Amino acid sequence: MEQLNLQSFHHSLGAQFTMLNGIAMVANYGDPLPEQLALAKSVGILDLSYRGRFCVTGSDRVRFLHGQVTNDIKSLKTGEGCYAAIVSAKGKMQADVNIYHLPDELLLDFEPRLNSSLLQRLEKFIIADDVQVVDVAGQYGLLSVQGPESEAVLRRMDLVAEVPARPFSFCSAADATLGEVYVMNRARLGTTGFDLFVPQASLETLFEKLVNLARLVEGRACGWDSLETVRLEQGIPRFGVDMDENNFPHECGIEGLALSYTKGCYIGQEVLNRIHTLGHVNRELRGLRLEEGLKILPKPREMLFRQGREVGYITSAVTSQRLKANLALGYVRKECNEIGTELSLRTTDGDCTARIVATPF
Repeated sequence: MEQLNLQSFHHSLGAQFTMLNGIAMVANYGDPLPEQLALAKSVGILDLSYRGRFCVTGSDRVRFLHGQVTNDIKSLKTGEGCYAAIVSAKGKMQADVNIYHLPDELLLDFEPRLNSSLLQRLEKFIIADDVQVVDVAGQYGLLSVQGPESEAVLRRMDLVAEVPARPFSFCSAADATLGEVYVMNRARLGTTGFDLFVPQASLETLFEKLVNLARLVEGRACGWDSLETVRLEQGIPRFGVDMDENNFPHECGIEGLALSYTKGCYIGQEVLNRIHTLGHVNRELRGLRLEEGLKILPKPREMLFRQGREVGYITSAVTSQRLKANLALGYVRKECNEIGTELSLRTTDGDCTARIVATPF
């Protein structure tokens, strides 16, 4: 098990820990509900340093990465970024990434434990290019400020001259105490949010300062449990859970944010353009409100039925204390995935009703 660099510090705040793919992370700081309310209504401070981070360097870095991902990298200027998918030659998902155009490198932020597979995927296509892919997780940690009051917290911190205003835009600050910190406009939960890439030596100092500022606007430190709950309340898919190597990006609801149809060639482009031209896929990710009184949440891959016929499956589920409802995401076949459609969810504990609803819930 890999521990967080701030394990002892989080423990001093009352943290309870959990594991994801063998990596330790904060589950909560004692009571998940106030953390969920903070992320949804005020602001939550998260240590996301367990996520993966690569820098792509070399004179051919922009041209190379442009040919590897689904979004337009060549059009990015320094200080800009985008969200993209990395897909196979058959158009199936291999990762989703946040990409930022730094002055001399491209920074990639992605789900934990993809380092090895993603490095292998990228290096496979480095032939005669001047490109290096460097794992920088050991040098930089990742803190995240999420929620409606996140901008107010950053302004009170007075770290950067101007808080980046546009999604995926960013700026940096060379602080005498903290070192060089990058502040990215990255709303992870559907409201407002910012990611801070911080030198490892300064993580604890900056995290403590952010938590103290968050408390001034009724915010707090938050853990994985609340992050996952609010993510699902917003209907936002997560790679490895709600989308994986069996899915096309179009099925996952990320097409509008992650795909460019004007950028030119990249791995998997032909398949994805063909799907776009045809105008549909056979199944799509949908929000599902499960019947009240359900004692045990459904497990991933438990099946959905319509009039006795199998039409889909669950990917993730949560009991939202804030919304007082059992919520889930799942894939449903095109012919029966309209809002309002009632399906039957078959679980090991019996059948229950699952109604398709719009997201955010």
